[in-house]
Formats: sequence, C-alpha cells, structure tokens
Amino acid sequence: MPNFLLELGTEELPASFVTGSAQQWQRLVPATLAEESLTNDSINVYATPRRLAVLVKGLPVKQLDREEEVKGPPASSAFKDGKPTKAAEGFAKKQGVEIDALEVRATDKGDFVFVLKKIPGRMSADILAELVPQWINKLEGKRFMRWADGDLKFPRPIRSIAALFDDTVLPITLVSGSDTVKSDRISQGHRVLYTPPTPPLGKGGTGGVSIPQAEDYVECLRAACVEVDRTQRKNQIKAQVEAAATKQGGYADITEDLLEEVTDLVEWPNAVVGKFDEDFLILPPEVITTIIVTNQRYFPILKSPDYPELLPYFITISNGDPAKAAIIAAGNERVVRARLADGQFFYKADLVKPLEDYLPKLATVTFQEDLGTVRAKVDRLCKIASLIVNQLQITDEEQAYIARAALLCKADLVTQMVYELPEMQGIMGQKYALASGEPEAVATAIFEHYLPKGAGDNLPQTLTGQIVGIADKLDTLVSIFGLGMLPTGSSDPFALRRAANAITNIIWAAQLPINLHQLLAEVVAEFTAARPETSAELLSQLYEFFLQRIRTLLQEEKNVDYDLVNAVLGENDPEYTERALRDLLDALERALFLQQIRNDNTLDLIYETVNRSTRLAAQGDLDKVELEPKNAVKPELFQKSSEQAFYDAVVQLVPQTLLSKQTRNYQQLVDSLTEIAPTVSNFFDGPESVLVMDSDPEIKQNRLNLLGLLRNHARVLADFGAIVNRF
Repeated sequence: MPNFLLELGTEELPASFVTGSAQQWQRLVPATLAEESLTNDSINVYATPRRLAVLVKGLPVKQLDREEEVKGPPASSAFKDGKPTKAAEGFAKKQGVEIDALEVRATDKGDFVFVLKKIPGRMSADILAELVPQWINKLEGKRFMRWADGDLKFPRPIRSIAALFDDTVLPITLVSGSDTVKSDRISQGHRVLYTPPTPPLGKGGTGGVSIPQAEDYVECLRAACVEVDRTQRKNQIKAQVEAAATKQGGYADITEDLLEEVTDLVEWPNAVVGKFDEDFLILPPEVITTIIVTNQRYFPILKSPDYPELLPYFITISNGDPAKAAIIAAGNERVVRARLADGQFFYKADLVKPLEDYLPKLATVTFQEDLGTVRAKVDRLCKIASLIVNQLQITDEEQAYIARAALLCKADLVTQMVYELPEMQGIMGQKYALASGEPEAVATAIFEHYLPKGAGDNLPQTLTGQIVGIADKLDTLVSIFGLGMLPTGSSDPFALRRAANAITNIIWAAQLPINLHQLLAEVVAEFTAARPETSAELLSQLYEFFLQRIRTLLQEEKNVDYDLVNAVLGENDPEYTERALRDLLDALERALFLQQIRNDNTLDLIYETVNRSTRLAAQGDLDKVELEPKNAVKPELFQKSSEQAFYDAVVQLVPQTLLSKQTRNYQQLVDSLTEIAPTVSNFFDGPESVLVMDSDPEIKQNRLNLLGLLRNHARVLADFGAIVNRF
C-alpha cells in the first residue's frame, strides 16, 4: 500500500499559525480523502516554524470502480411512440452510454429515464495532485501575505514543496506571479545545526535533505536536526526545562500557554539557563515573571512549587547551537537585565507617592470617546457599588472597604509600571495599595475586581472584590449598551458577553442575594438621567441580554437541558423572566434541581398530570400567581367526587408550597405534587372523571380554575408547559 508525503517549506511562520494550520489539516485532509474514497491506514500532520507536512500511509494505488445512478429527463420527453427523442440521445451522449442502457422507472413525480453508469477508479496519485492545492488554499489564519508579484496568499512565502508517492515525486506546481515553486524530494534541514551535502541541494542551495521515500520523512528530518513531530518537541522542551530548573535547585514555572508557544518557535529545542542580579528580586514576582514570560518567552524558576518566590535564573529554549549556549545565555541576560532595570526604576518611582495621589491623573485618560475619562468611570462605578451595598446586609466596615476599593481600583492605570506593562493592572494596584497603608481587603479587591480575565479563570473570593468587580463590569455593560454599541454575532469588542457571564457567575459562586432586575433599572436610570437622548429600550435590551447569557451558562456550564432552562427562565413569560433576574440564586437552584429529578426519573412521576393541567389551564383566565383555592374555586359547583378530592388536595398543598417557596426546599413541593398525582389522574380519567370543557360556562371556568391552581403551585418550581416529554 503506497504512502504519500507533502511538505510545504516556508520562511519562519508565526507561532499561532503553526498550531492552527496543523489542526486545520487534521480535519481537512481526512475529510477530502474520504470524499474521494481514498482509504488509508493513518494520517499524521507535522508542523515546525519552517514547514507544514502531512504523511498519509496505506493508500490504495487507485480508487475502486463504482456505479452511479443518474436521473435523466421525464420518460414522456425521452421517448415518443417507443422511439428515443433528441432529449434521450443527448442524455445518453452526455453520460457516455448507448441508448439501450437507458431505463424507465416510476417515481413519485412520474416516469423518468435513468442510467446506471460504471465509473472506473482513478489513480490515487492523480487525485492527490488535485487535492494538494485545495489543502493549501483552504488554510485560514491572520495576516496572510502576498509575495513576489503574484496573488497567492500565505502567512509567509512558500519556498519549497516536497511531494512523494512512495519513492516517486508527485508533480505539483504553485505559481504566484513570476514566482514558481515545483515539487521535488528535497526538504530543508536545521538552519544552524545541519551541514548539507556537497554540492548543496534544494532551492537557494542550502540545507537540502533528500528524502528517498515518503515513509522516511520523520527520520530524515531528525537526522538533519529538525523534530517535525510537534508532540515530541513539546515533551522534549518540558523535560529539558524541568531538568534545568532542578539543576539550579528550583522548580520550573511552566504555563501551558508558554509551553505551546515555545514549541512552535523552535525546530530542535535546547534549554539554556540565564541569570539575573539578585537585587532585582525586590521587584514583585509578578513583574519579573511578566517580563520573563510575556515579553521574552522564557521560563522562570521558583524556589518552591507552591509559592511564587523566584530564584535569579530563567530558562530559554534556543533553536541554535548547543555548543554556543554560553553566548546565547549572555545575550539573553543582557536583554533581561535591561528590562528588569527599567521595571525597578518604574517601581521605585511609583512608590514615591501613595496610590490615592494618582486619582487626579485618571481625568487625563479616556475610557471611551463618548463616555469620557477613566475618572468619570470610577465615579459611576462607586455609585453602582453603593447601589449593590444597599441590597445586601453587610457591616459598616465592609461598606467602607467597598467604597475605598471602588475609588482606588483604577488608580494604578496611570502609574509608570502599568503604563509600561499593561498586563500588570490590578496586580500593581494591589502592591501599591499595601505600600500606601491601605487595608488588605481594599488591596485584594483592587486585584480581584478584574477577575475573571477569561474563560476558566478564578473568580474574586472576597466580598469587597466581588462587589467592586460586579460594579465595574455593570458600568461597562450599561454604558456601552447605552451608546447603542450592542454585540453582534462574533463581534464583541468590549467583551460584553464575558462581562455579563462574569457578573452571573460571581453572584452564583458567592451566593450573593442581588436583585439584578432592580439593580439594572437603577443603573439605567442613573445613566439616562445624564443622557436623556438614550434609547427607551435600553433597560429591556439589558434584561434580554442577561437572560441570554444566563440561558447559555445554564446549558453549557451547568449542563442543564434546554427545555428545563426554558421552564425556569420562561418563554415569552414576563413574570417568569423577571423572577429569574430578581433572584439568580433561585433560578440556578431550580434549574439544577429540575435536572436532578429528571436524571433520577422523579420528574416522570408528576410530569403528565402537571403538564396536562398546565395546557388546559391556559384556556382559562386564572392569574398565574394565585395559590389559594377559596379565592378561585366554588365547591358548590362540583358535580363529581373527583372534583372535591382535587380541591381538598390543593387545599392541603397550599402550606407545603408556601414553605417550599420560602425555604427553597423544592423537593418538598415535588413530593407533595407526587402525592396528589393519582387524585389529578382520577379527575381526568378515573371512574368519577369530568369533562373539563363543560357546556355550562360557570362549571367549565370552575374546573379550569382548579387546574390553574395546580399549574400555579407547580410554577413555584417551573413552567411545566415548557418541559418536553423525553418519551
């Protein structure tokens, strides 16, 4: 069974594209081969900064022959008086068959002409030659470029193509204007470590590696000091970094993001240890790691795996000659020393005055063109924080911490350190607040109010951080919505979806009894008072936006079925949607409880009777919040004993429902509904069953009200009309 190799040799690719392109080919190549019925034993995609390759093993020499049924013109057009017409002759000619091969068959739309074509399989090599340009042209990514004078786009110029079908070069040509690249069996070895044969091979005359057969690709490149297997490179880097850190008496701080990026920056990794002056350790560890990791892509070394105290060393992954490690380390040390010296200068300069003294300078920084300065945002944020405080029962001391943290939370934005290293916002605010003598609760909140910074990030853990964080995000949401800049599709430049998700998750995780419905109304009122021209739909837009986010979080993060989410949040049901926004904790609890009783089949015990009652009650006019039978039902109109039994059961249900509503013990409500389910079933289908839609309007309404009461009691938990029967 033949093997096929394709390698695109390029100039240095962006690290993000190396991984992204490999992932795209891992999806695209198998899909297109399957479409062509080219079975295979395995498909491996390889990627380095200078190449993208795919090796397909166990291909057939050619496709299998196949038959294809083709539908032609209607029989009435193809034949007249039993003789073929021009339509039949044209169809036969187009399909490459004789007239005798045509068959007439009956279909739903009448009789039609069909032909069964035998299609011989094509040679796999020919198909692959056609697929390769598709694989190249369908790759997507950021900042594609043109080179030479052609229209071909790729992140970096393509300089070579190696294409082998076993040991035979598959002829492929890429043309970009006057620049033409033709396939051969030549790849490129490591720029520094590989010594090419004499005479040099390959375009440009340097680094040529001749590949005898497709299956030899990986070993040939390893012999030329190129590890094309990305997983192998990643594992080698991790092992080398850990070993180097251990040699220095510490522990490597290996973050997954940095490891992934560095893997795509080198072809033959070599760990090199650098050192910096211990005097720089007076800087906050976060400053040093930001400079080392974010700016330089180096790995820091910790004294302990559980504590962020640093050793004065770092590890860089070189793509150069290991024999020159000392020279490489010295060069890296010069860069790190200069950056740390700058950081030390900024740190000392910022500490000259307390954090509060930076507040006036916030008036010189624009938050958003139409919303004014960051100082104006701080004023709004402080007001929102006070509105949240008004809803919560917290101590005077905590209120003071919240007010202080809200005032200072953005002050570090105008310090020299954060100006130079924006990633340090919040972190330096915390450091400078402590240095200024602020309470630890205030300092921690300044850091925490930015959390979470992304999906999966930590949430703020302190009450002060939670409230200031909610206030900050809520100000951004209301202000940007107020300008009419709503997120659309994938466009969300102000990360408003993330902000709404964060607010919801903070409330849920911290169990904060915040009435979001009221809070949004108050914040919108403040905003519109200052901007009378604001759309009257602002508040309803925000309500709907939050409901969408809550719906998404319940389904995707809490794994609640979509119909159960609808049953909790309501569908076109203002009373229910308002209830969810008034009490997010209750909405979460009800959704999780519904999922639980569905999973353990308890829901099935009450579903049929409650759902049937809910559907019929919709034809009446009983208020959906009424729970008291004596206010809605007239026992004197009962005609069957099942009506009285139903009524008595609902009377007994009232205290149970009220207690469940008060304590949120919804199991108690479900138990009560389960207990009366047989009584309701007897009302519908038992020996004493009744016709709900009686001809007497008064009796009909009385029975509908009885069903409406059951619906209302069940609605304390969920809108059962939105729940879908799984069977």
